[in-house]
Amino acid sequence: MQTREFGNTSEQLSIIGFGGIMVSKVDSSEASALVAHAIDRGVNYFDVAPTYGNAQEMLGPALAPYRDDVFLSCKTTERTAHGARAELEASLQWMQTDHFDLYQMHSVNTDEDFDTATGPGGALEVFLEAKEKGQARYLGFSSHSAETALRLIESVGFDSVLFPINWSTWLGAGFGPQVVAAAEAKGMARLALKGMAYGKLEEGTERKWSKCWYQPIEDPALAELALRFTLSQPVTAALPPGEPSFYPMALDIADRYTAVSADEVAELQRLTAKSTPIFELAA
Repeated sequence: MQTREFGNTSEQLSIIGFGGIMVSKVDSSEASALVAHAIDRGVNYFDVAPTYGNAQEMLGPALAPYRDDVFLSCKTTERTAHGARAELEASLQWMQTDHFDLYQMHSVNTDEDFDTATGPGGALEVFLEAKEKGQARYLGFSSHSAETALRLIESVGFDSVLFPINWSTWLGAGFGPQVVAAAEAKGMARLALKGMAYGKLEEGTERKWSKCWYQPIEDPALAELALRFTLSQPVTAALPPGEPSFYPMALDIADRYTAVSADEVAELQRLTAKSTPIFELAA
């Protein structure tokens, strides 16, 4: 599998990551099999969070044999120093490691999130302590808000941003280019979410995929075009949908990846008329 640099560092990450939510609510043998298969296919970027059910409990033992050879990222939704410190320590224990390669503020989407996390007694204090103590090699954040992401990029010296880079939101709603450009200008790594998302689920629609709150792309040809679009942007890696059944498809797409052509982008642009972007810029 192809690898790309993590920002302005010498770290090389596989262009497809492993979303830890895949091992939530599965047994230990299945978790180990999923991890082993990913490793065999060349994946070295693994991402997890406490909010993914029992994913840490399942992923920690499954990943332990490979820990020295992978880039492990974790997150916290805690915005205060007290909460973040407790969650960091718990995550390290669950994941059977003494450090994370990347520790991220999870889903920083509002001004309140920003102000609390970066203010006095906020989670940022713990992040900086963790880096100083060797508990985190790099620091980053994830967000579903372009406006909040831009505030963080401009005002906090993070190493990475994990953000939706999706054909429909990018081409149909103008959501994403400004975050990628700002992060690139700062030398931050850009990690992509929702590359294989189709759009919002219509209100009242029953969720077919329990680990996806949006509608993932089920058509293989469109899924390939969509993920190739994401990987054609200046990003390091992409995390596929959390449903394990989509993962082999993502790995196969990565193995034969080529950048999208202008004609293919035009085709995606036409398709935006049929989908509802899962994210849009604030009014």
